[in-house]
Amino acid sequence: MADLERALYLAVVAHQGQVDKVGVPYILHPLRLMVRAGSDEAKIVAILHDTIEDTALTLAQLRDEGFSETVLTVLDLLTHQPDHTYQEYMERVMTHPLAMQIKLLDLEDNMDVRRLQPELSESDQQRLAKYAHYWKLLRATLFLSGSMS
Repeated sequence: MADLERALYLAVVAHQGQVDKVGVPYILHPLRLMVRAGSDEAKIVAILHDTIEDTALTLAQLRDEGFSETVLTVLDLLTHQPDHTYQEYMERVMTHPLAMQIKLLDLEDNMDVRRLQPELSESDQQRLAKYAHYWKLLRATLFLSGSMS
């Protein structure tokens, strides 16, 4: 099985039964990112980006599945550790261009208000403002580094 097919399979199985804030199957979120990602490596990271944080799947299991060290490194960077603030998490993400690219896609999808309840709560608004701040920072950093036109 090719790496991308294996990643798709693992993500679907890992996210089975999970739903987002409005009750839609959660797997649609990483699928939307995967479709927008460029290279196969980026697509693999996109489809697996929430598996370590939100499912029982581990980096060790993904290593055993034969994924590249780059994919594993970026997935580790994209996993928000419970003992890190969001700012510390984003500082880690910003150490790798591919992690920044996938996080940018993640933030864009998470800021799509169509994925939220019809009325935004105060916490929704605060979360969206935080995401918008980091989205701008990631865009600027990627643009200045030449990783984005």
